[in-house]
This record gives sequence, C-alpha cells and structure tokens, in this order.
Amino acid sequence: MRNIIKEACAQYTIPQDVKAMGLYPYYRPISSGQDSLVKMADGSSVLMFGSNSYLGLSDDPRLKEAAIAAVRKYGTSCSGSRFLNGTLDIHEELEEKLAKFVGKQEAVTYSTGFQVNLGVVSSLGFRGGYTFLDALDHACIIDGSRLGFAEVRKFAHNDMEALEAKLKLVPIDAPKLIVVDGVYSMEGDIAPLPRIVELCEKYNACVMVDDAHGLGVIGENGSGTASHFGLTDKTDLIMGTFSKSFGSLGGFIAGDREVINYLKHNSRSLIFSASMTPAAVAAASKALDIMISEPERRENLWKVTRHAQKAFKDAGFDTGHTQSPIIPLFVRDTMKAMKIVRLAYDQGVFITPVIAPAVPEKDVLIRFALMATHSIEQVDEAVEKLTAIFKEVGVIQ
Repeated sequence: MRNIIKEACAQYTIPQDVKAMGLYPYYRPISSGQDSLVKMADGSSVLMFGSNSYLGLSDDPRLKEAAIAAVRKYGTSCSGSRFLNGTLDIHEELEEKLAKFVGKQEAVTYSTGFQVNLGVVSSLGFRGGYTFLDALDHACIIDGSRLGFAEVRKFAHNDMEALEAKLKLVPIDAPKLIVVDGVYSMEGDIAPLPRIVELCEKYNACVMVDDAHGLGVIGENGSGTASHFGLTDKTDLIMGTFSKSFGSLGGFIAGDREVINYLKHNSRSLIFSASMTPAAVAAASKALDIMISEPERRENLWKVTRHAQKAFKDAGFDTGHTQSPIIPLFVRDTMKAMKIVRLAYDQGVFITPVIAPAVPEKDVLIRFALMATHSIEQVDEAVEKLTAIFKEVGVIQ
C-alpha cells in the first residue's frame, strides 16, 4: 500500500534546498553553557546574541548546584502529573513565591511555557465566549485558542482602535478574554497595557499577559509588564516561562484564587502532562531569588541594551519599535536574512533569522538579543561585524 503521509512529507524539501546552498540556520549544536560566549560542536567559539537568557542565569553555578541538590533529594523525575502523584513540596513553594512576586493570589506551574498558554487559553475559551488575540501573539497562544470553544477574533498588532472595534461587536455579558504578549518576542515592543485595561473595563473583558519575555527585564524587581505600568491589580492573569530569565524550563500562570483553582482541575495540558522535574523547579526557584537580590544584573542588561540600540540606529539599521533587549534588525528578504546569519556565524557572531510564517515576508528580520552578561566591548564587536555584513548583502547603505 502507498504511504500517503510519507509521500506528502517527502514533498517538503525547503530545508534540504537551503542546506544545499550552505545557508541552513537551525539546529546548530552547542557544546557549552549558554552565556555571552559559547562553544559550538565544531570547536568554534562565537558571541551569543540569539539567546533568551536575559539575566545570564542559565549557566550560573548557583542554579546548577540547586538543580543537583534537588536531583539528589527527589530524583530525576516526578513520574506523573501534578494532578496525581507529581506534586512535590518544592512545586508548591515555588508557586507561593511566584504569586507573591507578580502580585497575584495564587499561581500554578506547568512543565513548559507552551503548555501554560495551550492549557489556559483553551480552558478559558468558554462556549459562547470570545478570545481576542493580537496578530503577533506567540504560536502557543494561537494554538490554545484553537482548542477552546470560544470564537477567536484577531486584531492588528498593538492597534487599540482595531481591538475596540471588535469588542463592540460582541455581547457585553459574554465571556471575553484578551490575550497579549507583554514584550513581543521578535519585535521587542511592549503591549499598550494601560489602554487594554481601559477597554477591559469598558467592555467587561479580562486580560491575560504572556510575560515570557518581560519577567526579569521590566517592572519592579523584574516582575513584568503589569508592574511596569502599575497595573498589577487590573491585570487578570500573568503568565511566565522559566526558559528565559529564569534559566530553567517550565512555566506558570498567576491570577485570582478562583481562576487558578478552575485551571488546576480543567487545564488538560496541566492535568495530563508530567510535572516539572525537580531540577527545573529548584533552578527556577533559585533564579527568582537572584532576580530579586541582584538588581545590578538587570541594570547591566539595560546598559548594554541602550548602547546596542543606539549603535544600530547610528549605523543605519531599521530596528522597528523595540523597547527591550530584543532588537529586531529588519532585512525584509528571506534569502538575504539566511545569508546574513551564515556570514555572521563565520565571523563569530551567533544570531537568528525570523522568517515566514513567524512573520510576513515584508517583516523578515534578524533577532539580536542581549543578556546581562554581555559587555559593551562584545556588543561593539557584533555591531561592527553586522554593519559590514548588512552592507555587503545590500540591506543598509
């Protein structure tokens, strides 16, 4: 019999075609910890400007020791879901710390950030209700909305007039959830949360902020977008991941006690997934302690961020509307972006391309991300090399 699925998959040859051109930019194996300088499996050392470890904690010795101690005490796995046998005392301790950190009544952890959004957005997408998504929301938010029963309405990125126009069209007493990224992962801009909160109050809606890229970066002690705007009390749900500033793996959702209780008993990606490993929980908990006790990390992150933003603009780069350590370098051409990444790697700079379908072809960009452990000298070296490469490829003059 014909294997129709295999035949359909075999027609997808884009990766092979790009590899044949020597421009394939994905799955590059690293043989060291993630810091400002990493060693690649081919033996080369490159400056890392493609990481989400904003506070530079993923290779911190204190997180490593916390993870090792947890493995010694609890083993390598919880061997089950949080719902059944997979809840440890350190899960609950971390959740209490997280709820206090972001200013909410309760929090619950999931094994990945993707699963948080998948489970929360789908569970709160009630039949007869509406889920409103920013056009640039992360893929896991979109996937979560597809699994819910609510009608999904997208609005143009950070366009509050477009959001209000869509809110006007639905019943005032229908369940309505607006889901936005706090800091957008590719463009680096921040959601206009004050205006969103105003619309929530006007149209009887709730707002959920995915703060994967905001926690550790903005707000009091790095507590995120709601804190940044002074709107913690009016932000219904705050989501975060541990794979960025927390230097670990997993995620959480924080909110009112009644909502967290509902999610703990109805969110399928929580109930039917194995819980966070002991090592991941311990590492995330230690990272939270450091995040609060060492504000100088965030201060240096913003020092190198401001320096890089100015250097790129002075060199003629189009950096969009970034307001964060995520700096988009717009290329607006897929093959040119691939070539830039290859040339940069050959010169010792690790960057990542963002192409369709993650962004429209007209918005293809290079994502340049800063860490607290970067130095001004490292930034200057990268900017100098990228400026020459962008000119060689014909993106800037």
